[in-house]
Amino acid sequence: MTLGKPMLSEQAYEHLRKAIMHGAHAPGDALKPQDLAREQGVSLAVVREALVRLVGEGLADRLPNRGFAVPAFSDRRWQEIAEARRTVEPVLLRLSIERGDLEWEARVRAAHHRLAGTPPFDPAEGRHYSDAWAEAHRIFHRTLLEGCGNSMLLETFDRMWTASELARRWSAHRSPGRDHLGEHRRLEETALARDADAAAATLVRHLTLTAAGLV
Repeated sequence: MTLGKPMLSEQAYEHLRKAIMHGAHAPGDALKPQDLAREQGVSLAVVREALVRLVGEGLADRLPNRGFAVPAFSDRRWQEIAEARRTVEPVLLRLSIERGDLEWEARVRAAHHRLAGTPPFDPAEGRHYSDAWAEAHRIFHRTLLEGCGNSMLLETFDRMWTASELARRWSAHRSPGRDHLGEHRRLEETALARDADAAAATLVRHLTLTAAGLV
């Protein structure tokens, strides 16, 4: 059975996204459509469509000469995203601590338990942290903020999280000695203790350490 272009484009996108996330293409590497199309056995149009989608997610750059590349470590966007997150997320966390109910507390505990029990690295997935851990990590951070009860603010968080995913993976690889377990445990403890000041400060430090791994 011959696959249609939409399905081929989706497959090309998923393949390229995973390759970038798992370090198969280093920061700053060119992403040559002709080579990628040949590698995947698809048309140039299919690969270009996938690359344009990755550009929209901040996982690739479109260069002035119409080429594509993986973003660089030194790209200012990572620090701008970190600054935006340090500005917005502590506000959401304070609102969650103020408004969150017993059900929110239970979800935070469950999300932290899942994160703490998920191995950060899977040798089969390369040198960057695993997809399973990445999803547990996202769920924990989002659950912490969901008590705010404001869907517009949570949509802002979702956009910033997607934009910073690649930077997080690079930072984790460059800072292997970082105590992720301790940082996340402290976030859970301060949030559930309803200590808004300590929780917000812990979150700011957590986000700052991630950004510092890319400097």
